[in-house]
Amino acid sequence: RVWPQLRPLSHAHGVRRTMVKFLKPGKVVVVLQGRYAGKKAVIVKNNDDGASGRNYGHALVCGLSTIPRKVTKKMDEKKQAKRSRCKTFIKNINYSHLMPTRYTLDVDFKGVVSTDCLDNSTKKVAAQKEAKKLLEERFKTGKSRWFFTRLAF
Repeated sequence: RVWPQLRPLSHAHGVRRTMVKFLKPGKVVVVLQGRYAGKKAVIVKNNDDGASGRNYGHALVCGLSTIPRKVTKKMDEKKQAKRSRCKTFIKNINYSHLMPTRYTLDVDFKGVVSTDCLDNSTKKVAAQKEAKKLLEERFKTGKSRWFFTRLAF
C-alpha cells in the first residue's frame, strides 16, 4: 500500500503561515524560571528576533516581586498605606520562560522603564521606584485586581 504524500502545515494550500505575535507591550505574563518564578509581570518592550548579545526572542518586563496585602476599611490610614506597598523588578526574560495570560495592564511604563536602565544599577533602582509608584497608584484605584493577587498553585 502506498501512502499519500503529506504536506507540512506551514505550506498547506501554498500559503506560508507565520506565528501570530501576541506577546505585546501591556500583556500580563507569569515568569516561569529563575528568581521571580511564579510572579506576575507586564511586558514593557518585546524583541521577537533577538538583539546583539541576546539572539533569541525576549521581552523587557516589569513585575511584582512582592504583592500588596489585604486592606480593609477598619484599618487606620497608616496601616492601609503600609499594607498597600509592593516591590517591583525589571528584567529581560526569554520568551520560553514566560507564560502569557489573557489579561492586559494599561499602565504606561514607556517613560519609566527602558533597556538602558538595566546597564546601570542606580538607574535600575530609580526605575524600579518609579514603577512601584505607578503600580501602587493602580492598586489603590481598585482596577486590575487579578494582577495584584497571589498566584495560588
